[in-house]
Amino acid sequence: MATITKQELVKRIAEQTHYKRAVVKTVVQQLLEQITMELTQNNRLELRNFGVFEPWIREARTAQNPRTLKFINVPAKPVVRVKMGRMMRYRMNLAAKLTML
Repeated sequence: MATITKQELVKRIAEQTHYKRAVVKTVVQQLLEQITMELTQNNRLELRNFGVFEPWIREARTAQNPRTLKFINVPAKPVVRVKMGRMMRYRMNLAAKLTML
């Protein structure tokens, strides 16, 4: 499994769309900032066929340190839930089936 950076993503989009990298980088950065802003304002973000991003508060819990075996309290914290959209689910399942062959 490879890791794709934002820089690599910008490069690929620029090559496919024939826009300058600087323009693509600005658009990608603005998209990410808008997503972050909406989630920090507790708004649910739905991108059709891609997925739904939803802010969520993970409840406080008790966990165990594996080294010391001591129990510690982990406070509640904000997280983002991601639910795959129809097209992403279809493509992920198709890719998984192809790798199993």
